[in-house]
Amino acid sequence: MAQDIQTEVETTLASAAPDVEVLLAEVVSGGILRLFIDHPDGVSLDLCERVTLALEDVRERYALEVSSPGRERPLSKPAHFRRFLGRRARVRTREARDGHRSFTGELVGADEREVTIAAETGVVAIPYVEIHRSNLVEE
Repeated sequence: MAQDIQTEVETTLASAAPDVEVLLAEVVSGGILRLFIDHPDGVSLDLCERVTLALEDVRERYALEVSSPGRERPLSKPAHFRRFLGRRARVRTREARDGHRSFTGELVGADEREVTIAAETGVVAIPYVEIHRSNLVEE
């Protein structure tokens, strides 16, 4: 379901606002769709409004929140992880791995299948399909 809404939003915005990158689209409690976007010139209130208006069909089903990624930018695609290699991130998994569900450390690798993070517990390779949520963290 989460991937479906992400794909729907990306497809709609590809024609309505092709310069907007959808970082994360997630449904949170209360039927709210939280959307994090980015743009080469930054995210302004005007851009958030433009995106909101373009997603009329989505707004019929969800209350919509559109915002910039902020300092703790969400990471949801292989390209996002590759772009921020060398930065600190938190990766939370769907299931426990070696007794842990959260790994924080330096992003040291990212290919099409998995991300590798140098966490306090050691270097861990985590397949994208096992990631529940991930984001950059303050240095």
